[in-house]
Amino acid sequence: MLKPFTSHHTPLAIRVGSGRTNRSLLLLKAWSQQTRWNRGSHELARRDFFSRLTSSKPTVSCSATGSGSAENVKKTRLSDRFRKRIEPIKEKIPEHVLEVIEEELAKLDRKEDDSGSTNSIYSYLDWLTALPWGKCSDDNFDVLRAEKILDEDHYGLRDVKERILEFIAVGTLTGNPEGKIICLSGPPGVGKTSIARSVARALDRKFFRLAVGGLSDRCEIKGDRGVYSDAKPGKMVQCLKQVGTENPLVLLDEIDKLGKSRRYDPEGALLELLDPEQNSHFLDYFLDVTIDLSKVLFVCTANDTDMISGPLLDRMEVIKLAGYTTDEKMHIAREYLVKNVSGKCGIKPEQVDVSDAAILSLIENYCREAGVRNLQKHIEKCFRKIALKLVRQQAAMADFKSSGEGSIEMLHEYFRLKELEYALGGGPMSEKSIAVGEKFTIDESNLADYLGKPVFEREKLYEQTPVGVVMGLSWTSMGGSTLYIETTFVEEGEGKGDLHITGHLGRVMKESAEIAHTVARRIMFDKDPENLFFANSKLHLHVPEGATPKDGPSAGCTMITSFLSLAMKKPVRKNLAMTGEVTLTGRILPIGGLKEKTMAARRSQVKVIIFPEANRRDFEDLEESVKQGLDVHFVDEYEQIFELAFGYNH
Repeated sequence: MLKPFTSHHTPLAIRVGSGRTNRSLLLLKAWSQQTRWNRGSHELARRDFFSRLTSSKPTVSCSATGSGSAENVKKTRLSDRFRKRIEPIKEKIPEHVLEVIEEELAKLDRKEDDSGSTNSIYSYLDWLTALPWGKCSDDNFDVLRAEKILDEDHYGLRDVKERILEFIAVGTLTGNPEGKIICLSGPPGVGKTSIARSVARALDRKFFRLAVGGLSDRCEIKGDRGVYSDAKPGKMVQCLKQVGTENPLVLLDEIDKLGKSRRYDPEGALLELLDPEQNSHFLDYFLDVTIDLSKVLFVCTANDTDMISGPLLDRMEVIKLAGYTTDEKMHIAREYLVKNVSGKCGIKPEQVDVSDAAILSLIENYCREAGVRNLQKHIEKCFRKIALKLVRQQAAMADFKSSGEGSIEMLHEYFRLKELEYALGGGPMSEKSIAVGEKFTIDESNLADYLGKPVFEREKLYEQTPVGVVMGLSWTSMGGSTLYIETTFVEEGEGKGDLHITGHLGRVMKESAEIAHTVARRIMFDKDPENLFFANSKLHLHVPEGATPKDGPSAGCTMITSFLSLAMKKPVRKNLAMTGEVTLTGRILPIGGLKEKTMAARRSQVKVIIFPEANRRDFEDLEESVKQGLDVHFVDEYEQIFELAFGYNH
């Protein structure tokens, strides 16, 4: 006879009869009961195991009894973690945010009780409660300290530093620097990003860099909608969580390269972000609550502000950074770059001597850009080669010593056999030069051994420009350069006056050439009515370096001068360069990039420069080292250029 099954008997005690069939049935029934109990116990154990592995699940401890029930189950609610997190800052959290948090906590409890999925609610609360509600770093508006930091981190840039110190001074008087969006505009490598870091250090604020170049989806800024399984908040919410304060300095890098998309509209998101009237109630789609970004100090960087849309640019205060002069680059290379690079390469400063002639050759023949980033890369290349030489020397000395003592002649032969002489720079060797502490010298004479053939050749193609050729000045995001305008006639014949243009020119520059052709014909007719050169000549205007795209109106006066030089068969005066936009009536309009163009003229040994009258103030603001030795003329009518270019005793 079978005893009643109780949970206190494990395994079960079974009394069976004598019948074989009866005994088999009883054993089968008991086995089924035991299997069901084992399954229940295994499931409880499995749940307990996985709850211990994941922090997002409650800890469950269970003791199973023979009846198959789970008793004394202990749970730690997920909501308790978030309640503890917000308890110290509960008074600083806005009321509307606090209401949402309480609603989500209640929802989390219900889901947990119903054994439903809590992942989405948990992720949402984790972000919302982790933000630095009411936490700000103390601003430091010490102008003298800020000036010292800017001078330590950057050489030159006098006007830029002055503008930034003015901005900090206003913060000293008002108590906060909010309300202004700074945009640092300038060529690559002039220090826009590092200036933003220095401002953050001067103000004692946290720094966060957000690269918006190529960004084409507003969700990167505004966050994803919560309906998506892999939704996440936008970059600004991520920024606040990372820095841990409500008032960081946020750098919006390369804002002029913002992606264009009508569907996802990243520009609209930035307009909301940068508008002081709106960013105090910035709505992130993921959080679905407004957050206050008015305490954030935004700094933008751009290479070309013309690429920024009008509404966005209107919200910024633009500070322009011009390129460095040759003297400034020399100082930066000596005092900053060489020291920093030698440390990064593990080379002691006393082991390498870089001459001023080498730095000057490096600047003029390898690194002509406006900034110093490429200059640093070339210096790093030199020091890497020196590091290789030092390591080769150490390895060779160790190998030589391990093979036995010998003479210097034997070591010479060793290097020759191992083909290492090229790594040691060649030349006679001595015991001192073989030592690990050898001092290397980088001079103009051996610079090519480290960097190869110079990248740039002389920009000045002619000592005296021939008939129909005039030197102009151009500006790009990489700096200034000279630009020759060449004109010749293809054929002559009555009524064959025409113009053909080549040189990979843009639409604006082609229109400028057509205007110049018209103005030149009028001037020629006024000065010599019997001269029918333009009416009977098919002309070809070309701008060299045809593989390089060119555009802009500032070559107008140069093109007119080229046409007139060909018509009169008279070259322009020696060492002359000019730049300026021209109207149909012959008025000269202002140009941009005056500093870069002036430095390009100096690099090409130009002595006489013609600038528009409207740019006189820009030239007067330049450093004396840039203006020294130049004969500069300012004009507002082309007639003045005609006298300067051709009014000489040739």
